[in-house]
Amino acid sequence: MTSAGKPAITLALSKGRIFDETLPLLKAAGISVLEDPEKSRKLILPTSDPGLQVVLVRATDVPTYVQYGGADLGVTGKDTLIEHGAQGLYQPLDLQIAKCRVSVAVRSDFDYASAVRQGARLKVATKYVSIARDFFAAKGVHVDLIKLYGSMELAPLTGLADAIVDLVSTGGTLKANNLVEVERIMDISSRLVVNQAALKLKQEPIRQLIDVFAKTVAASSK
Repeated sequence: MTSAGKPAITLALSKGRIFDETLPLLKAAGISVLEDPEKSRKLILPTSDPGLQVVLVRATDVPTYVQYGGADLGVTGKDTLIEHGAQGLYQPLDLQIAKCRVSVAVRSDFDYASAVRQGARLKVATKYVSIARDFFAAKGVHVDLIKLYGSMELAPLTGLADAIVDLVSTGGTLKANNLVEVERIMDISSRLVVNQAALKLKQEPIRQLIDVFAKTVAASSK
């Protein structure tokens, strides 16, 4: 899989849950990452397969790295792909990892049902602007979208917004901040994305990895 001493393929991952839950898929292909991203300062990590290296990027940047050839393939959430637009990306597999949901949440004392029913103009804070816009447009609800990048739960508590649209896993963070989940927009899991040019130029090693991942996902879902 190597050419002139360089890895044949580069896999883009983000630190945290996606990285941790991709490791068993790589293990099924006989590949282990040789350094712990939480302990190493390196952003390019070697693996036990000299033909594969892992690059660590922000979750929101994974589709961009793959689209423009900074990585041959990557793992990223459905939410990130929707916001990115997913142009020029081949998406062969839903890996069924890093599962969560995108939901609407409000302060526990906010009457969301009445606000929506009366056609009030809601202020909604989110980093998932495309998902939120499409969801409320389909409901015929007028919203003013406020883009935030973190600490989303603060927005309703400080009066910045009436509601938030955010990822929810256990709901513990919402509960701790006196917020309640009022609508589930969509379920989220992570996808394998592949650069289309790389798929043609490096077809054999990429196809091998896709096949192993597919078999592993199929076996785990039985």
